[in-house]
Amino acid sequence: MVEYFVAGGAFMWPILACLVFGVAISIERFISLTRASVNTRKFLAKVTGALDKGGPKEAIEICQKTKGPVASIFHAGLIRADRGLEHVEKAITNAGSIEMAFLERGLIWLSTFITIAPMLGFTGTVAGMVRAFDDIKRANDISPSIVASGISVALLTTLFGLVVAIILQVFHNYFISKVDRLVIDMEETSAELVDHLVETQK
Repeated sequence: MVEYFVAGGAFMWPILACLVFGVAISIERFISLTRASVNTRKFLAKVTGALDKGGPKEAIEICQKTKGPVASIFHAGLIRADRGLEHVEKAITNAGSIEMAFLERGLIWLSTFITIAPMLGFTGTVAGMVRAFDDIKRANDISPSIVASGISVALLTTLFGLVVAIILQVFHNYFISKVDRLVIDMEETSAELVDHLVETQK
C-alpha cells in the first residue's frame, strides 16, 4: 500500500487528508450520537410520572440529570409550563431546532470530503495521462511499454479517491439514519409530553 501511495504522486496526499479528517469527524459524530441516544419511551414515562406526582419541578429535575437532546427539549418546555401551553410548544420547537443542528454538526464536512476525494483522484489521473502522452511525444513512439507504467500510476489516484469516498459515504449514511431516528423520537415524545400537559391541566 505504501508503495502504491508513493507511486500515485502528489495528489495522493490531499486524498489521504480527506480520509484522515473524514475518519476524525466520523469518530466524533459516533461518540456524540451514541451519547445522545436514550430510551425515549422509558424517559417519557419517568417524566410524565414525575409530572403526575410532583409537578413540573420534579420533572425538570429528571431532565437535568439526563443527557441527550430529548431531555434538553423536555427541560426547555417544562421550565415554561407555568406560562401556558403556547410558551411550552414554542420553547420545545426552538430547542428542537438547536438540538437538530447539534446532531447534524460536522456532516456537511463529511459530505464535502466524500465529494472532493474522487474529484482529486480524477484530477490526478488526468495529470498522469498528460505526462504519459508527453512521454510518447518525447520518445516519438507509441509502444505500450512506454506508457503502461505511467497510466497505471495515474489510475492509482482514482482508485484511492474512490476507496476514500466509499468509506466515508458508509459512515455518512449511518449518521444520517441515526440522526433521522433521533429526530423522529424527539418529535414523537415532545408531542406526547404536550398532550400529557394538556390532560394534566384539564
